[in-house]
Amino acid sequence: MNTEEPTATAPLPGAPAKFTTGSTLRHVVVMTATGSIGLIAIFIVDALNLFYISLLGVRELAAAIGFATTIMFFTVSVAIGLTIATSAVVSRALGRGSRTDAAALGGASILFMGLALGLITACTWPFLNPLLALLGATGETLSLSTRFLQIVLPSAPLVAVGMATTGILRGTGDARRAMYVTLGSGLAAAVLDPLFIFGLDLGLDGAAISTVLSRMIMVAIGLHGVLRVHRLLAMPDLRRLSAVARPYFAIGLPAVLTQLATPVGNAYVTAEMAPFGDDAVAGWAIIGRIVPVAFGAIFALSGAVGPILGQNFGARRYDRLLAVMRDSLIVTMIYVLAAWLLLALFRHHLATLFGATAEARQLIVFFCLFAAGSFLFNGALFVSNAAFNNLGYPGYSTIFNWGRATLGTVPFVWLGANLYGAVGVVGGWALGGVVFGIVSAVVCFRVVARIGSQPPSGPPIPGPPPSANSPFTTGKAATAG
Repeated sequence: MNTEEPTATAPLPGAPAKFTTGSTLRHVVVMTATGSIGLIAIFIVDALNLFYISLLGVRELAAAIGFATTIMFFTVSVAIGLTIATSAVVSRALGRGSRTDAAALGGASILFMGLALGLITACTWPFLNPLLALLGATGETLSLSTRFLQIVLPSAPLVAVGMATTGILRGTGDARRAMYVTLGSGLAAAVLDPLFIFGLDLGLDGAAISTVLSRMIMVAIGLHGVLRVHRLLAMPDLRRLSAVARPYFAIGLPAVLTQLATPVGNAYVTAEMAPFGDDAVAGWAIIGRIVPVAFGAIFALSGAVGPILGQNFGARRYDRLLAVMRDSLIVTMIYVLAAWLLLALFRHHLATLFGATAEARQLIVFFCLFAAGSFLFNGALFVSNAAFNNLGYPGYSTIFNWGRATLGTVPFVWLGANLYGAVGVVGGWALGGVVFGIVSAVVCFRVVARIGSQPPSGPPIPGPPPSANSPFTTGKAATAG
């Protein structure tokens, strides 16, 4: 029997879900702001990690981090896709007033994510060296990046479990505790990085060990919020686990497929950058740290809008869906313009902060002054994907994400590399997102308008179709940046 008292974050069964009433703009801003704090904290720590490594004065180290991050991006993207499914199914269960279902879905999600990332890690670990070589790593850079991943990659299941808890917490609307999970991990890494890198004189190995320990802390904080605070974690028996698997993976597999597009595109860009030398790869790695810090709110927004849409869809509040999308794009535009201005003003300071010289410095300055503006369109793509995934059209987000990663990356980057060298690689990467951002936003508003004018019939949360007839357009998920 549930004896919980009603609170802002743990409503009693039958109480209205948090996002189905009140200002949609306020929900978007609050969820984005709280999500941003934790995310940006993590990204700042990642940037500090690379900053500390740069202080060691070994040129190959920064390039090694760049290559290693490209591989880790694949495993994290799988976790993001399954977290999307977790947040979507939990938020919908709560939207229709069933905490029992939400708890079962939460427990199953954690189990599925841990097993999936464990399997991926076991299959990838023996082939780290050839995979990194395929990206263009050579010599000492190849050895360093391989060693870093040999330490960090086995902790991928920890990331999965930690991210699953954030999906459950955000599905309840408890953005504050979801923030604590990522913020706590980030603060732990901020303390552990200099301790292991400099204090214990472990260098790159210290950075890797710090990463693993911070992931353990992430899991501990997340499980406390899910188990002790919300009591939304119940391990189902085999019969119910089988029943949960079908709707979960109907959402999760298309979401994973969609998320994998980004690391595929990133891997191609890294491979194109590699022939221009370690300085160029180091510059690209630094840009990879600047982007999430500068635009962390946009990544948070794309994750935050999912539960808001999910709860309103589950509660059949179709009239509120268009307002959520409109408010999300307004917030995106205002934030990106402000961040772009700051990057342009402080471009030389950022390059100096990371000790970037020659090619690396040129790439950072070019990104801050010109390429950063592309996030006006990337942001629109992120938000549109969140709507497609939560409203029953994940096939659209798959098409647009893979289109961005292939047609919106390969020809632009190839042409830029051949005409303008390493700077052309960054320029091509930025330009490729413009078309896909615009088209995705147009299609998204048409989809939302159609749902509003022709509400779906039947239950508020459609079940998946028979597996033999499962096109990607039947699942539901949301992207996380």
